[in-house]
Amino acid sequence: MITPYPTLKLLTSIAGLASLIALSPIASAETARAATAKMPPVNDGLPMPGFAIDPATTAIVITDPQNDFLSPKGVTWGVVGQSITENGTVENLEALFKVAGETGMPVFVSPHFYYAHDHKWEFEGTLETLMHSIGMFDRPHALTLEGFEGSGADWLDLYKPYINNGKTVVTSPHKVYGPETNDLVLQLRKAGISKVILGGMSSNLCTESHMRELIEQGFEVMVVTDATAGAITPLYNGYDASLTNFRMIASAVDNTDNTVKAIKAAYRK
Repeated sequence: MITPYPTLKLLTSIAGLASLIALSPIASAETARAATAKMPPVNDGLPMPGFAIDPATTAIVITDPQNDFLSPKGVTWGVVGQSITENGTVENLEALFKVAGETGMPVFVSPHFYYAHDHKWEFEGTLETLMHSIGMFDRPHALTLEGFEGSGADWLDLYKPYINNGKTVVTSPHKVYGPETNDLVLQLRKAGISKVILGGMSSNLCTESHMRELIEQGFEVMVVTDATAGAITPLYNGYDASLTNFRMIASAVDNTDNTVKAIKAAYRK
């Protein structure tokens, strides 16, 4: 009997996956561990490309370190607060800002702002519709900071000394989720950056979209898994969804403590 092509193709794919797993053997069920917010993966059946920090070419990129995500008064706290609290996201992002200041590592902030004309779009995706309806990241227009201080679009107060230090690069705003609509890639390339340590909000939206586009643009990216968080609703967990994709796409995933230690070690060489 001749095996139908779709079945043969499926068997070939399964064999290929088995070969991949064989190249990264799992020692035992007890020692195998998937990536979590706080712990890097161990023997999870996937390759470990790794990420070597080069002070000359590595920068930290933070997406949306803004009140509407990170403050209990923000408009999304009801769905992101649990993940932020469990991950220690606010404190971990500060740790990244702080180690950058101590070592001189460049920091780039990619913010999310909506101006009045953005509310006139003819069509939107699901969460674009939601963000516009609740006034998330709203500013009157691009040419004034009127009403910005303390608003949902403003930086979390904790981060202002780091962002407003005259050294941090704040890019033009991205409009949906990824950096395709702002100048982050240009700013990174002009600064000679080819490696990115990525954190920020929100994990399965802007942070993951930045990871994907930066990798497509030829950057090497690692994600700091507890320096981000996602929305959790009764039927969906955005953080868990992003954690799988971070692991499968980025060169490395690790927690904030290990990342800070690695940055300090790289600058001591």
